[in-house]
Formats: sequence, C-alpha cells, structure tokens
Amino acid sequence: MPKYISILIAPLLFIACHTTNTTTMGTTQSAVLSQQERNDGWRLLFDGQSTNGWHTYGKSTIGSAWKVVDGALYFNASHKRQTPAEGGDIVTNEEFENFHLKLDWKISPNGNSGIMFYVHEDPVKYSEPWHTGPEMQVLDNNGHPDAKIHTHRAGDLYDLIAAKENLRPVGEWNEVEIIANRGDLKFFMNGEQVLQTTMWDDNWREMVAKSKFKDKPGFGTYKKGRILLQDHSDDVWYRNIKIREL
Repeated sequence: MPKYISILIAPLLFIACHTTNTTTMGTTQSAVLSQQERNDGWRLLFDGQSTNGWHTYGKSTIGSAWKVVDGALYFNASHKRQTPAEGGDIVTNEEFENFHLKLDWKISPNGNSGIMFYVHEDPVKYSEPWHTGPEMQVLDNNGHPDAKIHTHRAGDLYDLIAAKENLRPVGEWNEVEIIANRGDLKFFMNGEQVLQTTMWDDNWREMVAKSKFKDKPGFGTYKKGRILLQDHSDDVWYRNIKIREL
C-alpha cells in the first residue's frame, strides 16, 4: 500500500476504533451490578434495555415518550408535544419502604424533572403523584427559572429543604442517592451528602404546613410507596437505577 494512503487511513482507523470503544463503554456503564453489589443486596430497577418494571402513574402501561436510548431511560419531550397522551410520570411496579436508591440523571438545557419516592398510587384519591410523594429536584440550575427559588434547585428536597450544591454542568451525568430508612432521609449528589432530615416528626409536619403541599393531606405521610421519574415536559435521561432494601 502506498505510504501516503497509509497516512490517510491510519487516523480514520483510530477514529473508528475510538468511536466504537466509546459506544461500548457508554452501554456497559448502564444497568450493571458488580458481584459485591449483588452480595450486598442491590438490584436493578431498570435493565438498560426495556421499560420493564415501570408504568405511567394511574395506568398499567408506559407512554411511548419514554424510550430506552444508549442504555438510558430517556423522556422525549417533543414526542409528548406531538402526542400528549404518551407522556406522564412513570412509577415502579413495586413499592418500597426502607431503601437506598442510586441513579444517574442528565437534564437538557433549561430542563426540569424530579425523582419522587413514597408515591401512593391511588389516582381516584390523588390525581397527581406529587400529592403524596416527596421529591429530589432535577434541574438545570443555570437555565430554568425554578432555580431562583431557594428550595427548588437540583438536589433539593423540593419546596421543603435546600441542599448543598454539588451539581455538574448541564448535559453531564449527575450521580445521586436517596436513603430513606425508618424516617431518616439523606440525599447524596456526586459522592457528597447534600441533605439530611427526619420524616414524619413534628418538624416535618411543620415544614409541610408551610410549603406548597399544605393543602395536600396525603403529602409526605406514607411510609411505603413507589419510586417515580417525572415528566416535566423537558428532555431528561436516567440510567444505573438500582436499589437496596434496608
């Protein structure tokens, strides 16, 4: 082969190999448990390939605006705008009581979403899941107007407690954890604890009474419920969703 052709082809081969490796790494990062995690009782809530184990709140199926893309659970906001009935908040088929939840999220510019827990699914009594489930906020702090509110920023216990900020730039993955164990609630973001409180005591009830949830008698009262990923009409991605019951 002529030398000048080899010079031209070599960079192309490098790019092709690099692209292939990057794609493979992106896939293997999602929905994988180590043997140690399995030994410790962790299990996946999202298999990285399907929406099995999830359904739209109040329904038995999941809307097609939620898709699996490159090992992540992706909410396609434009698809929802075209077919609104295919959107909606999604919840786990299972309920959880005392748990340690881990997942990664990535938000679109100016985007908003949320991770709720202890959601009591009773659409007749509670038309919206936020009527019962507390939320860890998912947000582009630099682009979404909600960030101007002290308790509405990424990582906050929404409308109740502001978290210590440890957020990565929009478009990058944030690794978060929620530990809810017999009333003790802790939030972690990117390896750092950013919030801690106690649920269901007098201070909790006082906080709720001063929040936007004050007229929702079921909010923050349930001690067992579903995990929820929120459709807030913005593109958002979730991956590595795993849980360990305590």
